[in-house]
Amino acid sequence: MRLFKGNNPESMKIFLATLLAVGGAASLCAGEVSFRNDVMAVVSKAGCNLGTCHGNKYGKGGFKLSLRGQDPDLDWLALTRDVFARRTNPLEPDQSLILLKPTTQLAHEGGLRFRKDSEEYALLRRWIADGSTDDAERAVKLERLDVTPTERFLIEPAEEVQIKVLATFSDGTKRDLTKLAVYETANTLATVSHDGLVRREKFGETTVLVRYLGAQVPVRLAFVPARPGFKWAETPANNFIDQHIFAKLRTVRMNPSALCTDNEFIRRAHLDLLGLLPAAEEARAFVADKRKDKRARLIDRLLERPEHADFWALKWADLLRNEEKVLDRKGIQNFQHWIRHSIAENKPLDQFVREILSARGSTYLNPAANFYRATRDPVTRAESAAQLFLGTRLQCAQCHNHPFDRWTQDDYYSWAGVFARVNYKVLENKRRDNLDSHEFIGEQIVYAARSGEVTNARTARPAVPRLLGERAALSKPETRNQKPETQPDRLDALARWLTNPTNDRFARSQVNRLWYQLMGRGIVDPIDDFRPTNPPSHPALLDALAQEFVAHKFDVRHLIRLIMNSRAYQLSAEPNDTNGDDEVNYSHVVPRRLSAEQLLDTGHQVVGTPAKFSGYPAGLRAGQLPGGTPVRRGDMKPSSPEMFLGVFGKPSRLLTCECERSGETTMGQAFQLITGPSINALLTTTDNRLERLLAANKPPGEMIAELYWTALTRPPTAKELITTTAYLEKSKDRRAALEDVTWGLLNAKEFVLRK
Repeated sequence: MRLFKGNNPESMKIFLATLLAVGGAASLCAGEVSFRNDVMAVVSKAGCNLGTCHGNKYGKGGFKLSLRGQDPDLDWLALTRDVFARRTNPLEPDQSLILLKPTTQLAHEGGLRFRKDSEEYALLRRWIADGSTDDAERAVKLERLDVTPTERFLIEPAEEVQIKVLATFSDGTKRDLTKLAVYETANTLATVSHDGLVRREKFGETTVLVRYLGAQVPVRLAFVPARPGFKWAETPANNFIDQHIFAKLRTVRMNPSALCTDNEFIRRAHLDLLGLLPAAEEARAFVADKRKDKRARLIDRLLERPEHADFWALKWADLLRNEEKVLDRKGIQNFQHWIRHSIAENKPLDQFVREILSARGSTYLNPAANFYRATRDPVTRAESAAQLFLGTRLQCAQCHNHPFDRWTQDDYYSWAGVFARVNYKVLENKRRDNLDSHEFIGEQIVYAARSGEVTNARTARPAVPRLLGERAALSKPETRNQKPETQPDRLDALARWLTNPTNDRFARSQVNRLWYQLMGRGIVDPIDDFRPTNPPSHPALLDALAQEFVAHKFDVRHLIRLIMNSRAYQLSAEPNDTNGDDEVNYSHVVPRRLSAEQLLDTGHQVVGTPAKFSGYPAGLRAGQLPGGTPVRRGDMKPSSPEMFLGVFGKPSRLLTCECERSGETTMGQAFQLITGPSINALLTTTDNRLERLLAANKPPGEMIAELYWTALTRPPTAKELITTTAYLEKSKDRRAALEDVTWGLLNAKEFVLRK
């Protein structure tokens, strides 16, 4: 049988009918290879169009493909027309570069991608012999990708699972694509074979992303150790949160830890709601209280305290980029006051966000407008709003279709177009550094301009403004010259749509953020990266929390109470023999380092002296500071407290992301705690708690107990009391000895960690 070399359609059909059909159900006729459905899939399967290979922005070795096959038209030209059409050779298909290099018959930097006896080779060869045509006009379209299983818990000795992939096309045909789909693992807990067989490498949870053309489906897998002799310990549930948490723990054969002690709970609750420690007398009274509902009562009291509004305003100020260099000192103070007042009055979160997104006018008189002053262009506003209020990271879609999510470049620029007409007028700029064009000092007016669009980088044409994921346009570019009164208000439409109770993306992202603040890890983690390829650890719990939030009209305090009253929140940080390695299922509390502001404020709280920040009134806590890094002239050095906050991860507020705040522990931080100027100044200052304890002439044991209750929210153990008391009694300089004891408490893991 001779190879077909012509272009006559009838001859082509006769020739192709003699070949073995490979997945022919999705092809136009038996045996025909589709460029759109087969060749593009082979290129992806071989990894040729990844960012590390020819999908790179600049390509590799002179060969450039679109990233992950987002532009088949471009790819067809690259495969069939570039380098004098040497990549595909219909006269001698086996001499085509796209067959010689992936099989390493010619030197290939990317190594072996498939073998000569593989299905990939056969498909490409037949397509080349067929004339390397593009079937854009006649190829059937992918309508649905069904993957089984989508979730599986494998208990030892089970260690592997076969993924099956079935595609449904626009003509109703179905095709098994198990061998042609792409499989990508989220971590190293498992490996996936060419044909979708997943094998366990380590115990734990992972996600396998299954890709075919533009469709992608995540498969959640958990590899569970057998734990011989495991027996579920029946644990009472305080509310529906516990029911969801404990149901999964039972499935993965883990028992939750015991409840934390009263000492641990009051310390945890104060740090989470106020950013401060409980006073020694308050802690003693709470521990002595015998009422069964004392924990719920404590939560209610703390939510009403002014320190709660201070501390939680700090969280929003970070995310809303309340930073002095851009907003000036008066701007950040007004913005911080507005945020704090909103939290103090328990303003519903949907209203809070609506007021931000629709804000206009003077940045001094309407502080919420500072959101648009801090984000100064449509792209930044679009990315910030999506990440903050929808839990969606769009940045990847600016240059190409998002590789791990459904968002396209068109989605990106249409969403940015919603913010295209937000503008501002600088009434005055009294900046001190004339060489710094980003510094602003003075009032500005935020307003909606009559015209202005964002250019879509893919089409080089004005993008049609659309709300993210919606098909309907807010307005059309050609309506730009309409009279202002007939133009739809994009910001008001945005604010109404985004906070609508039916917009589950808003509710889910916000309850996930609140959960993270209290539990230390988001149900979706990272918390602002919702996508199918980053699934929630507890999907049903996330949905239930979102429904609860909407049902209670976005009442933040209601949700905080619900979470903190759950047994899951109140579990101990001490693991048991089944959950020691768990970090994602909330089987026990995972200790985390105090934030920069918490460390500084609690340190001053223990020693009993206020912090001093240049340019601010005495007594202001770090958690009350309105801005990020203060703006200073070149000859003004930062104070020791400011340096301390910087070392321990206080963000500069240049990003709209929790990730900007560091919770890591470094050698520099250890130095600051051990011998830094801030801690030395704390210990040696006159008229601090140590001086007052000595002046009261209390017995050494009482002084030690007072310091332990103040710093660690517990009494010293018998051994600690004997050791420290003896040290104090033998010391010739009792003040220096008290400083040593306090220094040790401030450097203790028990003090530095929230657990």
